[in-house]
Amino acid sequence: MLLAFFKPYGVLCQFTPDQPGQRTLADFGFPPGVYPLGRLDLDSEGLLLLSDEAGLNHRLLDPSSAHARTYLAEVENIPTPAALQTLRRGGIDLKGHKTRPCEARLLDAPPALPPRDPPVRFRQNIPTAWLELTLTEGKNRQVRRMTAAVSFPTLRLVRVAIGRLALEKLEPGRWRELTTTERALIWKR
Repeated sequence: MLLAFFKPYGVLCQFTPDQPGQRTLADFGFPPGVYPLGRLDLDSEGLLLLSDEAGLNHRLLDPSSAHARTYLAEVENIPTPAALQTLRRGGIDLKGHKTRPCEARLLDAPPALPPRDPPVRFRQNIPTAWLELTLTEGKNRQVRRMTAAVSFPTLRLVRVAIGRLALEKLEPGRWRELTTTERALIWKR
């Protein structure tokens, strides 16, 4: 079984809390025996896959497979062309790990996403912009660390696709089992 889940902000990507009162995957009624394939940080949102199938985790997350993951990041200020080029080129040092090249583009308008609860802080004198980034690696807090390294800190981060499987019509906190056709999209570039 392979499930797609729209992980809301503030939910820990595990079934047991680290602290009392913390929201976890156990709060969403998943079938017994499933586990998350990869992670999203507590303060990140979006597409998370869960499965009870052995071997999928390794196949999906092994860096040698260069598996694409697409994110939308709301950042502070308007990124410059030079900052976008630095993101695309890769080689950003994240505590001893040099990032791989990635796709990065500035969106013309904010994406149609459900509102976040709680909302992202608003500062009247500092504009924000949205980036679309597609990475083939997934180090801890990588997108946030990359945008901060080019002086445009991430305020909101939503994973919108894994391979060609897009988040699309799922609402935050909802999940569904994938069809055979949708499963195939995960492995396509």
